[in-house]
Amino acid sequence: MKKFLFLLMVGGSIGAAQAQFQVNPQIGLTYQNITAPPPDIEFTGAAGWMFGADLRIGDRFYVQPGAFFTRNRTVWSSGDTIRFEEGVARTNFRLKALLGYRIVDSYQFDLRFAVGPTYDVLLGVTTSDGFDLSKGDFRNGSFNIDAALGFDMGLVTLEPSVSFGMSRVFDSDVIVLSELDSRYITYGLTLGLNIGNDD
Repeated sequence: MKKFLFLLMVGGSIGAAQAQFQVNPQIGLTYQNITAPPPDIEFTGAAGWMFGADLRIGDRFYVQPGAFFTRNRTVWSSGDTIRFEEGVARTNFRLKALLGYRIVDSYQFDLRFAVGPTYDVLLGVTTSDGFDLSKGDFRNGSFNIDAALGFDMGLVTLEPSVSFGMSRVFDSDVIVLSELDSRYITYGLTLGLNIGNDD
């Protein structure tokens, strides 16, 4: 999968001279939840952030490689005899390789749809005080399928998105967590700039 992402990014870059080419630095918010919690535990989504940039290479159809730093949060809680509520935050480096189509392609306004694989490299995990969870409890990387709807108005771009995790959240070598088949579901909203040729 890493080779596929690399080849898609390189291939798209080679064709840039003959097609529309834009660089899109962005910042945004994330809201990430985790499915399939263990018994007596509840996972609740919480707000996080991201920043990075992607490229758009092509005309009506385009490729959209990109790279982002993300900080995603979830809240773990229990309502049984021992009540606790702890925040768990994960820092990732995300690689994107989306394929897109401009549904509306006008001088003043573009409406786009893109879909494709992404890969998150886990950089670190932080928890609230006293919560015994570390980076080693999670998988080092996660494959995802992303879908995004983009709006371009002149120099400004706005893109809501959803990411469905295809990989297990937790490391299968950790006995306590090995039976959990939890996956990430992440919602994102970015605001950014369109820089480059969009004729």
